Amino acid sequence: MRCPFCGSQDSQVKDSRPAEDGGAIRRRRICPDCNGRFTTFERIQLRDLMVVKKSGRRVPFERDKLARSVHTALRKRAVDAERIERMISGIVRQLESSGETDIPSELIGRLVMDALRHLDDVAYVRFASVYRDFREARDFASVIEELKSDPIASSDDERS
Repeated sequence: MRCPFCGSQDSQVKDSRPAEDGGAIRRRRICPDCNGRFTTFERIQLRDLMVVKKSGRRVPFERDKLARSVHTALRKRAVDAERIERMISGIVRQLESSGETDIPSELIGRLVMDALRHLDDVAYVRFASVYRDFREARDFASVIEELKSDPIASSDDERS
């Protein structure tokens, strides 16, 4: 594993332990050249997924890109990091177990929307504003009305 600090091609594993409920291995590493310490995660990958964009362009699926968009929607929200990681892992598992290697970007967006709806209303609205390409304030109002009339979102609010 290449060192993120100095670029050395060699690093040593100092500690390994299960993470994400056994779905990954967390490894603490040290670079022998610069003594930099960093963490890596090793996850099972069932197949190489390709994302099919609206334009028809195909790009490799990146779990980190999915995680960044979810974390952006959840910024400054009081949601446990473990719950967020379980949500992301669940979405990736759904995509990998679908049997398809070409995944439409719209499907990924819908899966994230569904998961955020159950996790945090504000993050759901934030993500929806980008995913649905909101143009004006009434777009926000219509999504908030959807949440109010959704029995699933209402029951999640009661559990918090």
